[in-house]
Amino acid sequence: MKLSLKEKVSYGLGAVGKDMVYMLSASYILYYYQDILGVSAIAMGMILMAARVFDAFNDPIMGVVVAKTRTRWGKFRPWLLIGTITNAIILYFMFAAPPALDGSGLVAYAAVTYILWGVTYTMMDIPFWSMIPAFTEGGKEREGLSTLARSCAGVGSALITIITMACVYALGQGNERTGFQWFALIVAVLFILFTIITCVTIKEKSTVDVDSPSVKQMFKALVQNDQAMTVVITIVLINCALYITSNLVIYFFKYDFGGATWYNDYTLFNTFGGGIQILSMMVFFPLMRKFMSTIRVFYTSVVMAILGYAVLFVMMITNISNIWILFIPGFFVFTAFGMLTVLTTVFLANTVDYGQLKNNRRDESVIFSMQTFVVKLASGVAALIASICLTVCNLSDDTSEVAAVVDTATSSVFGLRMTMTVLPIVGLLIAIIVFYKKYILTESKIEEISQELKKQN
Repeated sequence: MKLSLKEKVSYGLGAVGKDMVYMLSASYILYYYQDILGVSAIAMGMILMAARVFDAFNDPIMGVVVAKTRTRWGKFRPWLLIGTITNAIILYFMFAAPPALDGSGLVAYAAVTYILWGVTYTMMDIPFWSMIPAFTEGGKEREGLSTLARSCAGVGSALITIITMACVYALGQGNERTGFQWFALIVAVLFILFTIITCVTIKEKSTVDVDSPSVKQMFKALVQNDQAMTVVITIVLINCALYITSNLVIYFFKYDFGGATWYNDYTLFNTFGGGIQILSMMVFFPLMRKFMSTIRVFYTSVVMAILGYAVLFVMMITNISNIWILFIPGFFVFTAFGMLTVLTTVFLANTVDYGQLKNNRRDESVIFSMQTFVVKLASGVAALIASICLTVCNLSDDTSEVAAVVDTATSSVFGLRMTMTVLPIVGLLIAIIVFYKKYILTESKIEEISQELKKQN
């Protein structure tokens, strides 16, 4: 029985809520604790990095727990609901630090709540994606639902990028600490509501096994599959560039671009960027695929991102203060990262068939589990780099005034500008070199591998 529109919409809503929560944590937790509450940027960077390393062990364990679950409601929905409710509660407390806490007590509070948030997010994230085979018939239906869910997840991320600071200022009436507390509560409630709709509407039609590889299996599969290793390294470098920018862009608007209503410019820029990123995944990428191969689209995208960062850096050092002009490099960067998000998933899928032909073993679940981990790892590395930048630059409310009277090259904002633009360019250049030298899975090569596998079956 085919999926109904109601089921597709319900599952898509779950993806929207899930990624709203993820983006709020990924993009604003460093800003909340470091800039608003005054926690050491280095301390926060270490906490975020440690949590990502912990995820390497947490993800496989949760997969085993889900696989062994047997209830009248199935194996996925109970954990999806439990994980969502606990994650939503912890999200609220993570952005509602008690005013009485300070110093080491605040650092401990941040560490405990963030690690618990990561554990409970995994608790619902693994069953959410793993349950697709349990209520779809496979083939185009399964592929179509996966694409829809990924697109809805992108919408959830974009919504948070667009509305967060405007909502924080409105809800807190100028008090960011209060605003974040109320905004986190609203997002948490929506998250629970959307997941309940998913759980009530979606019914598991079959029993599927959750193959949850260990960390050892992940790395073994990568070592034996040079193409998967190449793509994973590329994903880490690209995502590090993206997350460095997303972590620091709010500081750029607040302390460099400046102005009493800086958050209006920040919101406008993110609205534009979020819209462009969605368009690039759903419109620009399919359009470009009509004229060129995925590999050429990849090179085009990376070059676009590098060009965008270079133009942005030139604009920064010439102190351009017109928000509309920033849309020019923003268009290139956001378009590029939108298409690269799709492309890296496509390339990783191609390495599964390659690994099967080379090693006589299909490591599909292992390789895609590794993708989840490396994306989280990239966000941790980027947060650590951003925290080092913030510590070295020592940004504060009077930074923009300092920059006006001190030579730009020696001002604290120059380090912010360099980290936001030059480091991502370096990472993207390394990514394109690694990919060019190591990736061999052209479309003709993939077709050749596919034919060879058919002969073996």
